[in-house]
Amino acid sequence: MIGTTDTAGQAQGEDRARRKRILGWYFFDWASQPYNTLLLTFIFAPYVKDILGDGTAAQAAWGYGVGTAGLLIALCAPLLGSVADRCGPLMRLRFIWVFSALYVIGAAGLWVATPEAPRLVLTLVFFGVGLIGMEMATIFTNAMMPDLGPRAAIGRISGTGWAFGYLGGLVALVLVLLLLAETGPDGRTLLGIPPILGLDPTAREGTRATGPFTALWYVVFMVPFVLWVREVPPRAGVRLRDAARQAWPDLRTALRALPGRPSLTAFLAASMLYRDALNGIYFFGGIYAAGVLGWSVVDVGVFGILAVIAAAAAAWGGGFADARYGPKPVIALSILALIAVTLAVVFIARDSVLGIPVGADSPVPDIAFYAAGVVIGAAGGALQAASRAMLVHQADPARMTQGFGLYAMAGKATAFVAPLSVAIVTDLSGSQQTGILPLLVLFTGGLILLGWVRPEGDRTP
Repeated sequence: MIGTTDTAGQAQGEDRARRKRILGWYFFDWASQPYNTLLLTFIFAPYVKDILGDGTAAQAAWGYGVGTAGLLIALCAPLLGSVADRCGPLMRLRFIWVFSALYVIGAAGLWVATPEAPRLVLTLVFFGVGLIGMEMATIFTNAMMPDLGPRAAIGRISGTGWAFGYLGGLVALVLVLLLLAETGPDGRTLLGIPPILGLDPTAREGTRATGPFTALWYVVFMVPFVLWVREVPPRAGVRLRDAARQAWPDLRTALRALPGRPSLTAFLAASMLYRDALNGIYFFGGIYAAGVLGWSVVDVGVFGILAVIAAAAAAWGGGFADARYGPKPVIALSILALIAVTLAVVFIARDSVLGIPVGADSPVPDIAFYAAGVVIGAAGGALQAASRAMLVHQADPARMTQGFGLYAMAGKATAFVAPLSVAIVTDLSGSQQTGILPLLVLFTGGLILLGWVRPEGDRTP
């Protein structure tokens, strides 16, 4: 009886530790999501349009900055993934801390973007540093997924984590709108009060404080991750110096092996296109609405709230659909929805909606864009959660971090295509609506390539 009791107690303890580890892993998504929600899309990007005074110029500058950061991520991700796999699981945690530091430095540095002297180059450098930190830390946390539960549960875990992250972004967005971000010429927040902490609305200190706020949010909410997430098992690996020497040969070997793994290759190529297009929507959504519809930061923030709520619900529901049907149908339906809504957005302007003229004071364009935001949020949330679950099915279990590095490389190898193509087409056409047409090409290409992906990867006979 004593032995049985001890065994049962040990099993219960292990189960509690496993649940806490999963919850701690979820908190990375909660902590990191505000970089996307507040800075990349809904608050800081429209502010860049405000300080530059021209939506077209802002959209082009944003595209060049984000595209450059994406190229650097593409170059580093698979190499560092190979290093982490060779050094052992503990190296993944060390890389997470290194790139977390970049996240915090980059986000906090956005305070320098003053209205009277925007310091555009320095602002884009800080933004790029933080974006690199966020994306690279995500690679190493994603690589932990296979150790969090059985393969059948990965889709549900991924979807729940993504939904939890979106909720974190939503809470952060609401707090910023209520307490920090200035609205209109009176410089008051959505609560009708000046920005808190004595921040000067004439210098847009409330909106600029979104950067330091994002950095502080990350530091605070990474605490559960620090306390509860441990690498299992903490096996020993080679020395860092030796792993670094092998990183490039490992990557060449992995790339040469891709033709023999057609399903993985097709998935990487498909995700390269559709994730680039989705990121393009996120990068330019706020700037697009501010420039085409004349929205304020708060208007874009409300749009963001609706999109994030839809994304959280869809990511969570999509996780259960993934568990039942697999990630491939979830990905395909999400891409189809994004193609439809992107095409619709091209035909939304202040004076017309889907080709139908409306009055200058009509709320119809705003309502239509809010509805588009709900669809974009829902489809994007489900798509991203299902995609990282799909990678677990496609990658080599013994090289999972390298697999997510290749996934990041695929996502970033052409990450400059969406922002730069949007920037170039916007520059050449002088139209923000025409400028987003390249995203339709990327979504369609991704959907076509998805047809060659096997649900269980190259292990399927």
